[in-house]
Amino acid sequence: MPAYSIVHADVFDADTYAKYAELAGPAVAAAGGKFLARGGRFEQLEGEGRPRNVLIEWPDYDTAIAFYNGEAYQAAMEFARPSSTREYTIVEGV
Repeated sequence: MPAYSIVHADVFDADTYAKYAELAGPAVAAAGGKFLARGGRFEQLEGEGRPRNVLIEWPDYDTAIAFYNGEAYQAAMEFARPSSTREYTIVEGV
């Protein structure tokens, strides 16, 4: 069954975060992920929100976990950590 990465981010250094995005996008594709939402218009209806929202579909839960912990994505995270505040959740689909 598929799995999904749900990411909510506040970006406070756009130039550094752009370097993250340059690495993260190809890493997602190489690992078998598919962006379903990446930025775009949103409306926060409950709770606290963040202005950048991303949804990635994965073939399965184990692939999503392996991607996050993998070398390619962790290299990208070297740019995301100092330039943003984020929540990253992986959830198994039905």
